[in-house]
Amino acid sequence: MPNPFTPNHVHLIQACYPQSSATLLNAGPEYRPNSQELSRLTYYAANKPGKITKVGSELEKRVRTDCKKAQANNTRSRASLLITLSILKALATECRRDIILLSSSILASVQVTVTSLPSDLEVLARAATVFTAWTTYTDGHVIGVDNGVTRDYLSSLQQFANFSRMNGKVKDQEVRNRMRLVGLSALTGAVASEALYSASQHFRPQVSIIVPALLVPIYEARVQTLDKVSSVMKEKPASPYLDEFRTRPLNERRAASIHVHVDGENGPSAEDVTDACLRVLSSVFAHSNGAQVGFIMQAIFDSLEDTKGWEKPDHCCWLARKATDWTQYQYRYAVPTRLVERLQEAQDIPMTTSLHTTLAAMITAVFTSPTPLVNLSTSDIISNLITLILRRVAMDPEDSMLPALVECISSLGMHVYYADQIQDLAAELISRLAVVEVSGVSGGEKADKEKCRAKALRCLLSGLLGLLQAADSHDKANSSGNDLAGDHSKAGGMPGSPQPRSPVEGSDHTHVKPSRRTKVSPEVWQDTLTLLCDGDYGVRQDYTFAVIYYLEKEMPKRGDSTDADGVRRVRPLAEGPLRQASNASVALVGDGASRFLNALHSYLYVLATASSLGFSDASRTSGAPSTSGDLTTDDDAGASDDLASQSHRRSVAFPARARKASVAQHLIDRTSSHITSTSCATASDYAHILAILSAVHQQLPARALLTGIPMLLSLDVASKVNSTEDPVLAQRQAAIKEIEAKVWMVVGKVWDCLDIGEMLKQANAPLDTSFLPSLPDAPGTFLSRAAEPVLFGQTNVAVESLLSFSLDLEALVTCLVSSGNVGEATGLVQESLQRRLTMQWTPEFAMKESIEKPSNGLRSESILKIAPTLMHAENMSLASLSRFNRGVGVTDLREALEGRNSMSNPALVNKAPSISTFDHSSMFTQPNDRLTLRPTRSRPATRPQVAGSSEVRDMLNRLGIGRQNGNSSLLKASLAPLQKTDNR
Repeated sequence: MPNPFTPNHVHLIQACYPQSSATLLNAGPEYRPNSQELSRLTYYAANKPGKITKVGSELEKRVRTDCKKAQANNTRSRASLLITLSILKALATECRRDIILLSSSILASVQVTVTSLPSDLEVLARAATVFTAWTTYTDGHVIGVDNGVTRDYLSSLQQFANFSRMNGKVKDQEVRNRMRLVGLSALTGAVASEALYSASQHFRPQVSIIVPALLVPIYEARVQTLDKVSSVMKEKPASPYLDEFRTRPLNERRAASIHVHVDGENGPSAEDVTDACLRVLSSVFAHSNGAQVGFIMQAIFDSLEDTKGWEKPDHCCWLARKATDWTQYQYRYAVPTRLVERLQEAQDIPMTTSLHTTLAAMITAVFTSPTPLVNLSTSDIISNLITLILRRVAMDPEDSMLPALVECISSLGMHVYYADQIQDLAAELISRLAVVEVSGVSGGEKADKEKCRAKALRCLLSGLLGLLQAADSHDKANSSGNDLAGDHSKAGGMPGSPQPRSPVEGSDHTHVKPSRRTKVSPEVWQDTLTLLCDGDYGVRQDYTFAVIYYLEKEMPKRGDSTDADGVRRVRPLAEGPLRQASNASVALVGDGASRFLNALHSYLYVLATASSLGFSDASRTSGAPSTSGDLTTDDDAGASDDLASQSHRRSVAFPARARKASVAQHLIDRTSSHITSTSCATASDYAHILAILSAVHQQLPARALLTGIPMLLSLDVASKVNSTEDPVLAQRQAAIKEIEAKVWMVVGKVWDCLDIGEMLKQANAPLDTSFLPSLPDAPGTFLSRAAEPVLFGQTNVAVESLLSFSLDLEALVTCLVSSGNVGEATGLVQESLQRRLTMQWTPEFAMKESIEKPSNGLRSESILKIAPTLMHAENMSLASLSRFNRGVGVTDLREALEGRNSMSNPALVNKAPSISTFDHSSMFTQPNDRLTLRPTRSRPATRPQVAGSSEVRDMLNRLGIGRQNGNSSLLKASLAPLQKTDNR
C-alpha cells in the first residue's frame, strides 16, 4: 500500500518505473518508462510549472543513487538509471517553455552520469540524448548567471569532448569510433545551441573545449580523405549517424535522439568520424561573427601547440582554407588577420620553428584560395608582414623563414577588390624600400649592418615583384589564349628578360576571380631606381629583374608599344593628328613615363661610369627618407618601421622628389666624363645595362628614342679613352661598345629601319657573339640565392675584335631620323628630331628632367594673346569677351573719349568701386535708428579719364568713320590687348 504522505509528484515518478525487480531487468534493451504513466507525469509538470523544480530534484536524486550502485556493477541500478534519463529527456521536451526550471537538475544528472560511467557506451548515449535535448530548447541565458549550472554544463561538455578525441584508451577501433560519435553528437548539440552564442564572455571557454576535440580526428585522417569528406558534405548535408539540427522555431524544435550502433552491422569507420568532426567544426564557423572567429582560431592555435600539430603543414593549410570557406562571407577576413597576428606573436623567437613556417604557409594558402575575402585590410596585412620581415632580418639575415614571408606578401596579389589596390600595396613596399635603402635595418650587430640591409632590400624587392606577378597571373587566368600567346611572344624577344614565376610553388588552387586593376604608375616606381646603383650586387641583380618585369608587364604604355613581332608600326586610323600632337607634346614637355626614363637612363649612366656605388655612411646618418617625408636618424630608425606600419595606408607619402634628387646627386658626383679603371661596375652590371636598355626600346620605343639615344651617345663619348696599357679598361671599353652595337640593333628592329642593321654589319659589329656574361634566369622561387658577379679580367675572350670596329653614330642618327615611322610616331620634323637626339646629354640634365615641374594655369592676358589661327572664327565663348550684343552708337564714342569704355565690359576689367560702411552705425547697437546704407567710396573719386588714342581710333573704326584697313577683321579687333587709360 502506498504511503499516503508521499507527495503526488513522487507517486507519478515512481509509476513510470516497472514495479518489480524482474520486470526492471527485463525492460531491456530499450529501457523505456511506462508510456502512460510518463504522459501523466509530463502533463502534470507542464500544467504546474511550480512543481517542475521538485520533479527535477527527485529525478536528480535517483540519478545520483543509481550511478553509485551502477559503478559497483548493479544491473538493476543501471536499468533504473537508463529509465531515469529517458524521463528527463521527455520532461525537457514537453516542458520546453520552462526549460530553465529543469536546467539545474538535467545538467547535474548528465554530469554525474558521464563522470561515474565513462566506459558504458549505452549509458553515455542516453546521457548525450538528455544533454542534446537541453541544448536544443535552452536560450542560454542561465549560463554565467547560475554558477552551479555553468559548472555542470562546462564539466559535461569537457567529458563529451574527451570522448570525441579518445585514442589510445580503447583498443577496439569499432568501440572507439562509436565512443567518438557519441561525444561528437553531444558537441553538435552544443555548437548549434544558444548556450554557445548567448554571451560573448562565455563563448571562448566553450570553444576552447570543443575545438581541440575536433582537431584530433581531423589530423589523424589524410588530406585526401578530408577533401573527399568535405565534398560529400556539400552534396549530402544530413549525416547518416547524426540527425540534422533543428531548423524550426523554439516551440517546433525536435531534439535529436542518439542511438548506439546495432550489433551485427558494420561498425562506424574512421571516415564517418571525420565526417562528424567536419560537420561540427563547419557549423561553429558558420554561426560565428568576426570576434568569435578570432576566438576559434585561438583555440585552434592552442590545440596545435599542445598536440604538435604545427608539424603537419598540409593539414594546417587545408584547415586554414576550409575555415575561410566555412566562415560567413562578411567575417572571413578574421581568419587571415588572426593568422598574421599569431605569426607576429612569435616573431621574437630566434630559431625558425615549424610554428613559423606552418603559419606562413597557412597565410599563403588562404590568400591563394579561390574563396573571396571582403573587408580585408590588405594595407595592414602587408605592413605587418613587412615589419615582421625586417625584424627577422635584423635577428638573422639568413633566416630560413624569410622566403615564406616573401611568399605571403606576394600572395596578396591574388585578391584584388578595388582598382588601386595593387598600386597601394606596391606604394607601401616602395616606401619601406626607401627607408631601408638609406637607413638600413635597426637592430642586429654592427658588423652585419650591410648584410642585413642588403637582405632586407632583396626581400622587399622579391615581395614587390611577386606581388605584381601574382596580380598578373590573377588576370591571365581569365584572359584568352591569344592574349597569353601575344604576351609570351613579346617577352621572349627581350634579351635577359625574366619569365613570370608561379605565385605559389606547388599550389593547386588558382584564384580566378576577374579584376580590373590600375597599373603601378611610373611616379610610384621611380623612387626605386636608385637601387640600380646600390653597393650590393645581389640587390642590383634582383632589381634588374624587377625593373625589366615592370617595363614589360606593368608600366602603362599609353599607346607607345610595339607589335607582337617587336616592330613599332604607326596606325593611321588610331594615330591621327591628335595622337601626333600628343606625341609632339610628350617630346617637348614629357610625361610620367618620360620622366621615369630620364631618371632610369641617368642611373644607368652612373652605374656604368661611377667610381663608387651605394650610399656612404655620412649620407645614411645625415637623414633618411621616411614614409612620412621626415628625416630619420639612427636614434629613431628603429621606430620608423612602426611609424610606417601605422600611417599612410591608402595614400603613402613618398619622399619628396627634391630629396630623391639630392640622393641621386650624391651618386652623380662620383661619375666622371670618361670611364676609368677604378669604375665599380662589373661585367655582369654591363650585362644588366644591356638588358634594361633593350627592354626600354622594345616596350616604349618613342619615349626611349627621345630619352635614351642622347644618353647612348654620351656613353660612347665616355668610353673613348686610351686603354692600351690597362687591360681592365680595355674590357670596359669593349663592354660599352657591345652595349652600343646591340642596342642600336634593337632600335633598328623596333623601328623597322633595315639601313641601321646594314650599317652595323658593314662596321663588323659582333652581333652574334658576346663579350658580356649572359644573364641568369629569373628566380623561379622566392628569394633565391644571389649569383656571384663576373668581374673584369675573369674572362678569356679577346677584346681586340670588339675594339677594332667603330660605329658611325652620326650616320646612325641620321638614318634613324630619316625614317618615316620615327617622324610619324614622335610628331617632330627631321631637323627638330636631329637636334633633340644629338643634344649634349649629362646625367644632371636627365635628373632635372625627371622631376615633375609645377604646372601654372594660363592667365587671362595669355589667353587673349593666343594666335588667331588657333581659334575658330565662330568661337562665341571667346568672341563674347569683347563683342557687344547691341549696336555701336554715339554713347559708345562719348564713353571712349571720356575713358569709360574699358569699364563698360565687366568680363574684361573689374574696376567696380568698393562700398565702405565705416561711417554707418550698426543696426544691432542702435536698433531704433532706421538707417539706410549710403554708399561711400573707400577711395577718393578721381578726375575723369581721357581715352587713349588707340581706344578712340578703335571706336571710330567700329563706327566706320576712321581709316579702314582691308585686312582688319572683327576677330582681330576683339583679340587686341586693351590699353590702360592715363590720368589727365
